[in-house]
Amino acid sequence: QLQASGGGLVQAGGSLRLSCAASGRSFGTYIMGWFRQAPGKEREFVASTGWRGGSTFYADSVKGRFTISRDSANNAVYLHMNSLKPEDTAVYYCASTTVWGTKRAQDFGSWGQGTLVTVSS
Repeated sequence: QLQASGGGLVQAGGSLRLSCAASGRSFGTYIMGWFRQAPGKEREFVASTGWRGGSTFYADSVKGRFTISRDSANNAVYLHMNSLKPEDTAVYYCASTTVWGTKRAQDFGSWGQGTLVTVSS
């Protein structure tokens, strides 16, 4: 499973960096993604990156503010979040898939515990 960390409480306009680590396995050639789920809402796609890290996809709501990156040498994936807004408040999860370009949560697996991000206004 994958474990997300790095969440916390931040004021609007602030920044956070989330990290994703795998227990017992390498990310290998998997496509890695970040999703989030706010209270009472469905889980939604945030960003994903290919195994080389060069190709990335973002939800329109976070384009220009969030950046996904991966460090294959250290088996880690990151989500750099800038200019945070109260509507970014959610539990953030990382997951993996072999389906290129997908943004559907049902195509991703290895969900682990997420990390809570709270943005105050």
